[in-house]
Amino acid sequence: MLKVIINGCNGKMGQVLANQIAQDKELEIAAGIDRNLQGITANFPIFKNIFDFKEKADVIIDFSRPEALDSLLDYAIKTNTPLVIATTGLSTQDMNNIRNASINVPIFQSANMSIGINVLSKLVQEAAKIVGNSYDIEIVEKHHNLKVDAPSGTAFLIADKINDSLKTPKKYIFGRHTKTDKRNENEIGIHSIRGGTIVGEHTVIFAGNDEAIEISHIASSKNIFALGAIRAAKFISKKEPGYYNMDDLIKN
Repeated sequence: MLKVIINGCNGKMGQVLANQIAQDKELEIAAGIDRNLQGITANFPIFKNIFDFKEKADVIIDFSRPEALDSLLDYAIKTNTPLVIATTGLSTQDMNNIRNASINVPIFQSANMSIGINVLSKLVQEAAKIVGNSYDIEIVEKHHNLKVDAPSGTAFLIADKINDSLKTPKKYIFGRHTKTDKRNENEIGIHSIRGGTIVGEHTVIFAGNDEAIEISHIASSKNIFALGAIRAAKFISKKEPGYYNMDDLIKN
């Protein structure tokens, strides 16, 4: 039985994750961590500070905020606990800290835990290799009106995957408000929509002369992200120290 710590257990994704773990016979929740303890009812112990948890867990799953990252990495290293980071909005420095910490402890990180999104990423990589600079590339992402980061971490993930497959990486352009010059071929447009209760939609548009290709992914519920995180937790719990992501999981 894999014992899991949920970091951010009182958030929406933390609650979805707890429900999915409860249905998995291979997992149990050892503890929940959350700075906000108001209104929490759970059948597992909950702490404000992860260092207040004195028992041993097998893996941590993090669906919290970037500002919690430093103490989380510190705990993972000091207790030698594998870590799954599903938090979005991470900075370049955050990613550097994650990679440095992964020298000492296995860390799995992805801006999107959906298997489908990562399939989409591979499809757009292949499309970008074929069309190169002969097609304009635009990314449109849609999320609910409570999402605080824009563009989404997933939009950046997709754009990075596209650039990885091109001989000459393209520049990211975020919207085109106030721009008066024509579109440059050396750019990827990234556009954000926020409204209602949209769980998550991402569309990549390859626009050529007289034709366009669109590749899309639609998330109908948050369960897909929780299930992906659980799959990642089972995967990372058996690994040696190092940095892992969805590419490693899909290949496994």
